[in-house]
Amino acid sequence: MRNPLNPSVVEIKPSGIRKFFDIVSEMKDAISLGVGEPDFPTPWHVREEGIYSLEKGRTHYTSNAGLAELKEEISRFLHRRYRLQYDPKHEIIVTVGGSEAIDLAIRAMICPGEEVIIPQPSYVSYEPCVILTQGVPVIIPLKAENDFRLTAEELLEAVTEKTKLLVLPFPNNPTGAIMTREDLEKIAKVCIEKDIVVVSDEIYSELTYDYEHVSTAELPGMKERTIVINGFSKSHAMTGWRLGYACGPAEIIEQMLKIHQFAIMCAPTTSQFAAVDALRNGDADVQMMRESYNQRRRLVLHELRDMGLECFEPYGAFYVFPCIKSLGMSSEEFANLLLQEEKVAIVPGTAFGDSGEGFMRISYAYSIENLKKALERVRSFVERHRQQSV
Repeated sequence: MRNPLNPSVVEIKPSGIRKFFDIVSEMKDAISLGVGEPDFPTPWHVREEGIYSLEKGRTHYTSNAGLAELKEEISRFLHRRYRLQYDPKHEIIVTVGGSEAIDLAIRAMICPGEEVIIPQPSYVSYEPCVILTQGVPVIIPLKAENDFRLTAEELLEAVTEKTKLLVLPFPNNPTGAIMTREDLEKIAKVCIEKDIVVVSDEIYSELTYDYEHVSTAELPGMKERTIVINGFSKSHAMTGWRLGYACGPAEIIEQMLKIHQFAIMCAPTTSQFAAVDALRNGDADVQMMRESYNQRRRLVLHELRDMGLECFEPYGAFYVFPCIKSLGMSSEEFANLLLQEEKVAIVPGTAFGDSGEGFMRISYAYSIENLKKALERVRSFVERHRQQSV
């Protein structure tokens, strides 16, 4: 039989995040700080709405683009929170998580050989999605000295005549970095001058600390060249419901919808009804979770710095990205030894791109009790290996 596999798929590496998650699931007494998932259950009133929709027999397909009622609520939410205006009928599509929305946007726009600029470290899906379209990922290594923000100078240096798309992954997974309005205005200027479309992944937009999130699409001249990706997994603790959305120019959303209708049909109906309630009645839930994450953020940041690990202050998402170069280990070695010796799982920075070497991602989407226990083990590990390296 001929080789049935697509070489492009074979060459893609499995997720570095899942590797450690799978090991921890089989290790007794291990503590994981590796998975980017809220430890909060979905708020009860949201679950109740999902249950009610099942009891009422609302178990049929919705329209391909999503419930009209949900798209209207998304439109109102984005206008209320981020000053964005989208037509629910033509400029919004409901997807199976934000990850599907990313895939749809890239597939709808990228032709073979066209270049997509991806700042890294960043979420693991962007680069594989580009490769699967036979596009060309162009990686910009973000720098710790810039607080892992993308600068206009770095962007301009990466642009060629083949550049079509820029992925803007802020607030950032894994670093927790954000982009200020001033930062984004400089990026927007380059995008307009060079005619670059932006996929702005704003899945962590509701989880920012000390700074208000600014959407790229809000800036002058950017709405018509930006696809905004968002969803309910992080903000409303709805990871298992698998619900996201994309907003953008009608002509792009229309093509994304074609792929979606053939590959998916529609997002889960029960999840969509629950999400309507989340947007209408969930602001207090989001605020409560944000305040709790902020408390944990301060704790983890303080403890890591107290151990002598360099760590810039993250103002978004629920991750910290400490530097472990002083211990003379690679990121992969640090993660493996920490897991073996102290039974704590964190993710090597290299899981998010080569520029993550020398860093680790720690998620603080866990209870204070678990964080304290895990950090005690990390401290013991760091102190022991620091002494051995002297």
